[in-house]
Parts: sequence; C-alpha cells; structure tokens
Amino acid sequence: MMNRETTIYATDDLVVVDRSRRRRWIIIISVAAFVLAMIALAMFTGKNAAEPDGAGAQSAQGQVPSVTVVVPGRSQVGRTISASGPLAARRDQPVGIAGQGGRVVRVLVDAGSWVRAGQVLAVVDRSVQAQQAAQLAAQVEAARANAALAQSNYDRALALQGRGFVSKAEIDSKKATRDAANAQVRVAQAVLGATRAQIGQLNVTAPASGLILSRSVEVGQIVSSGSGALFRLAEGGQMELQAQLSQQDLAFIHTGMPASVTPVGSDRSYAGSVWQIAPVIDAQSRLGAVRITVPYDSAIRPGGFAEAKIGAGSTTAPVLPQSAVLSDEDGNYVYVVNAKHEVERRGIKIGEINDSGVSIATGLSGNESVVLSAGPFLNPGQKVAPKRQKAP
Repeated sequence: MMNRETTIYATDDLVVVDRSRRRRWIIIISVAAFVLAMIALAMFTGKNAAEPDGAGAQSAQGQVPSVTVVVPGRSQVGRTISASGPLAARRDQPVGIAGQGGRVVRVLVDAGSWVRAGQVLAVVDRSVQAQQAAQLAAQVEAARANAALAQSNYDRALALQGRGFVSKAEIDSKKATRDAANAQVRVAQAVLGATRAQIGQLNVTAPASGLILSRSVEVGQIVSSGSGALFRLAEGGQMELQAQLSQQDLAFIHTGMPASVTPVGSDRSYAGSVWQIAPVIDAQSRLGAVRITVPYDSAIRPGGFAEAKIGAGSTTAPVLPQSAVLSDEDGNYVYVVNAKHEVERRGIKIGEINDSGVSIATGLSGNESVVLSAGPFLNPGQKVAPKRQKAP
C-alpha cells in the first residue's frame, strides 16, 4: 500500500508529496557519482602504468645520487724517484802537515778560496832547518874538494908508473882513495837533499785543485804530523747529494741517470747525475745509499739538506685527476663503481704527480670505473647512477 502524506496549509489548495520518488533520485545520483569516481581513478592509474619512465620513475630515482666516472686505462708515465739527504763535497780531502812541524809563520788562503794543485797554503818556521841545510851544503863542497884532490893524486901516480917510480900497489891505493872521496860527495849530497826535502814539507800544499772548505790553523800555532787536518779541500769544487733509497727504488737506479737537486729553502734546481750506488743495503733500515754529483755553485753548501728527483725511465700506469684520489688514516684510496652500480673503496699507491694528474702505481688495472669527484660524500656499498666521462 502506498504511503501518502497529506499536508493542509492555510490556503484552500491541497498539495500531495511523494517521498518514495525523492529517495529514488538520491540513490541514482549517488551511484552515478561513484561510477564517475571509479572511472577517474582507473584513468589516473592507467596513465601512471603507461608512463613508467615518467614522473613516477623520476621520483624513485631521486633517492640515487648521480656520479661522474672515468675508465682511465693505462698511459706512458715517466718514472721519477724522489730522494733527500745531506749535501757534501764529492771528494772531501783533509790537508795536514807532512813534515816534523813547527810554528806557523804564514797562512796564505782562507775558507772559500780556490787553489791549484801544489799551491802553498801555509808556511812553518824553518830557520833551524835552513841552517842545517847550509851546513850540509858546505860539507858537500868539502867532499867535492877532497874528491878532486884524490883524482889529481891518482892521475900523477899513473904518470909516474910509466917511469917505474910508482908501484902497482900504490896505484891501487890512490884509486881507492879517489873512489872513496867521490862516494863521500854523493853521501853529502844525499843528506843535503833529504834536509831540503824536509824543509819543503814545512810548506802545507794543496794535493789537488779545488775549493778550500775549512781552515783550522792560525799564525803562531804549533803544528805537527799529529795535529790533524789544517784545511779541508773539495777536489774540483764538486759537490754531491748523499741520498738513502729503499730497496725497491734502488732496482730502477743506475749510474749516469740524470737528477735534479733542489737545496732546502731554495727555489732553484741544479742538474746532476748519479755517480755511485751502494753495493750493499743496510740490514736494519733496508735502505741503500745513492750519491748524486752536482757541479759547484755558491748556493750548494756542504752540510746542508736537499731534495732530488731522479729520472728513472718510464712505465705504464693509470692516470687520474687529483680530485679522484682521497686519503685518510688508512692511506690513499679511490672509489670505483662495480657492475651493480655500487660504490667500492679501492686502496692504491700513488706514483708520479705532475700537471697531467696522478699516476697509480698499484691498486688499479685501469679498467675500473673510478669516481672523479664527490668521493667524500659516498659510502661503500651505496647505489649510484654513474655517468661516464672520457678519460683525460
């Protein structure tokens, strides 16, 4: 039975309202709104599914950092071995007194003087020795006079022997006397020569041409053969750097290799060469000595300290920009990106460093994808989006 509601107003008109029809329209509108909402949702979902590389993918990738990588390969790199050590004279010669010594009366050179071989450096008093030499010279003259007299006697005896006035025995005696007199002359001359040689030793002379490094004698000083070195001489003025190298580096060094020597505190380098390599390695330090000769220069002073770079041929190695190489308390390292796009730490040993970059002695083969920069902001195992850049 249909429900009808009759409402009577003040007017005389009668209005009848059907509530069942109103409820039906409300249901229809609600269903239509729901259907429209489902259609809109389906359209939105389909659009996202049709565009996997669009905004949704971009949102997902926003969590993966993008890094620039390079595959360095291997390049020809000049091998340079660095070393350091003290400077010294290549041939440091001590010069002392060779004779019996005495009081120094003159010193003719000072430290920093250039001298030639045989040049007199200092003179020792020789007044006593000079008198002895004069006495010996007189003895030589006396011996010569005796020898001349003996020769005359022998000649006269020979002249008289033909007349029968002199016997054969007397002739032999005269001859022996003459020979003894001549021998006495030679003895006196030898003694005089020895004395004069001793006087010559009172001069302190340079054993070779070179530079006087130090002077340890003054006028009035009493010197003898036990006084030690009075001067120190650098033969030819040549200097050297005495460097210590590891056993590994020594394997690449040979005599004649060029080297560049830079004294500490100087901005100038000097060309030198390796002239001696130690035949043994110290058992404690595992280091061997390498001596680098350097021509004389006033800025190179024995006792100073210098650094050297020795050109030791060439090798092939990966070369990276300095921004790719990192370091911490564990040493030098780089970050590489593996096939899974994950970051890996790789420990390395640095070789040469120059304008073209840093050569990697060990740790890389050259085929890895190495992160060029942003390394400090990455962590091992982190996913990244690598962007490859051409190797320098």
